Amino acid sequence: MKAFELLQLTLRPGSLGVAQPALRDALAASTAGVTLLGCWYSEIGTLNRLTLLRGFPDDVVRDVERERYLLTSDPFGVDAWLETMEVGDYRLFPFLSLPPPGTYGPFYELREYELIAHGLPPTLDGWRQALGRRTAEAYSPIYGAFYATSGRLPRILHIWPYASLEQRLDVRTRSVAEGAWPPENSTPQLRHMQSTVYLPTTFSPLR
Repeated sequence: MKAFELLQLTLRPGSLGVAQPALRDALAASTAGVTLLGCWYSEIGTLNRLTLLRGFPDDVVRDVERERYLLTSDPFGVDAWLETMEVGDYRLFPFLSLPPPGTYGPFYELREYELIAHGLPPTLDGWRQALGRRTAEAYSPIYGAFYATSGRLPRILHIWPYASLEQRLDVRTRSVAEGAWPPENSTPQLRHMQSTVYLPTTFSPLR
């Protein structure tokens, strides 16, 4: 997969339960070649949000799918409860590959960082050097890290699965205290940071 999309659907309070099966059924109409990688609902952070990570073999398939859902009435089956829809386009960090679908959570933290101008190259360099230690057995794995190609730029997205919130706190505390994280020279590149913790829907390939 070459291109990725983070699709965020913010719904009216109280509608997450009924909206999830409607979304699952509507995704069957997606363009051929579109891969659903993960689908989560927010637990900590901005609430009442369904977030999908999808992959595409190339930009052409992504653009065809984008046209499909922009020009279709209720393309995700949730219009009855939909407040806002946001879409971001991403590329995977060039030195990473995504693990296969499976159970890595159930808690998934999605962290989005806006960077200063021209902050992406030093961020990539720092991550390339530091990620091996941070994802060693002593700490925890990463699902993926991406840089944005649309919207406010430069911007990165990284996704971390945890077995529990207690594990998250322990790993993050120890990795900082022991110098395994954050990457060298990464903090000066940051302008704004946002984090949301999600749980997987019943049909998410990432559990």
